[in-house]
Amino acid sequence: MKRLGILTGGGDAAGMNAAVRAVARTAMNHDIEVIGINRGWLGLSQGDFSVMARRDTGGILHKGGTVLRTFRYPEFEYEDGQRAVAEQLPKMNLDGLIIIGGDGSCRGGTVLQEKFGIPVVCVPATIDNDIPGTEISIGFDTALNIAVDAVDKIRDTASSHGRIFVIEVMGRRCGLLAAHTALACGAEEMIVPEIEWDLNQICTRIKSGYDRGKEHSIIVVAEGAAKASDIESEIRNKLNRGVRMVVLGHVQRGGEPTAYDRNLATKLGTAAAEMIIGGEHGFMVGIQANEFHKSSLMKNESAVRSEVLAIDKLLYELI
Repeated sequence: MKRLGILTGGGDAAGMNAAVRAVARTAMNHDIEVIGINRGWLGLSQGDFSVMARRDTGGILHKGGTVLRTFRYPEFEYEDGQRAVAEQLPKMNLDGLIIIGGDGSCRGGTVLQEKFGIPVVCVPATIDNDIPGTEISIGFDTALNIAVDAVDKIRDTASSHGRIFVIEVMGRRCGLLAAHTALACGAEEMIVPEIEWDLNQICTRIKSGYDRGKEHSIIVVAEGAAKASDIESEIRNKLNRGVRMVVLGHVQRGGEPTAYDRNLATKLGTAAAEMIIGGEHGFMVGIQANEFHKSSLMKNESAVRSEVLAIDKLLYELI
């Protein structure tokens, strides 16, 4: 192998830069030229790339976001979009490509390998943690800590005013970020896509909590389950109490990665580079039982229901 490309795709996740650094430096240690593809899938379609020097990977380990940047390119799902990429690939002259991103990036890697013959290894990076084949993805721990810190702060003002707070966290169609946040913060309720919920029952439990002397009530809502604004409005009407809504939004994706995410990204990036340099490709490398695990690039919907149900049960046992 002479030239190895790196691309960060999909939504940014804290720790992506640590993964870029690990891939690039591992390849450079093997005297392989590293090609950084700028602006993700859109940059790939436009031939926006440059040769990376070792100094380009210095001082990025602790930075959030991605220095290579990431732009979505939905056209890649169709023939015209793939044709644009096909026209640019010869200019890059890649012998292999490491893609750092979520399930959509893994699917894109399948197309690159099967249609264009480029050896691909993917590294899972998404705050949603919704990728089968790994127990945890890069960025999840950082997003979780940001959400927990925010909820802890909100609880202070909730207790001061005796209010109900409805707090919406990200996670797309997956409830893991919301569930872990609710558990870590001791929330009174969580609303996630994987579990059916009844607002009348939620209101009954909240009223019971206030009757027992509770000073506040925290409801963590996954963005894929319901709109926090709708929940806020309905609870106010049903309970006639002070209710406030907070949408944490994209603040969860930014900021410096935690030590856990930095180390996870470094380990996965190094493993991915060593594998593709050694001739292994066509898979995503993740973590299972504290060991590297290879899985198919084609991903089905994440089966996280069992973990969310376990958290739900534990949450209510501890209220």
